[in-house]
Amino acid sequence: MKKRLQHTAPRLRSGTATVELAVLLPFLLLGFVMALDFARVFYFSVTVENVARKGAYYGSQNPTNAVDTAGIQAAAQTDASNLNLANLQVTSSTDSTLNPSTVTVTASYPFQAITRYPWSSGQATITRTIQMSVTPWTPN
Repeated sequence: MKKRLQHTAPRLRSGTATVELAVLLPFLLLGFVMALDFARVFYFSVTVENVARKGAYYGSQNPTNAVDTAGIQAAAQTDASNLNLANLQVTSSTDSTLNPSTVTVTASYPFQAITRYPWSSGQATITRTIQMSVTPWTPN
């Protein structure tokens, strides 16, 4: 005589997935916002570096441009179309004691994170400095 196997009905787990989602959702959202802030910091740092590079390139074209701080700022700001120009600071200096002389452009921009994290204030200043040789009027 063969024994009959009896199948038991599976236990009902109707609310388990909802409870798991409720527990994990804050961590998933925090991870998403952190990834978004990281991408924004990276994007703004690349933009600020390009701003400084554009200003330094303008200043390195000839000795007259190297001392034209208004021109360097204007050239730098052309590459910052997606930044708030009121918060962007561009400074430049020329060192003519070197041969060839150099122009140094520093660009800085304040960054505000989407949310304030417990371990940080959510604020930072992104600063990039580029130094280029100034092309002399006559070759050395």
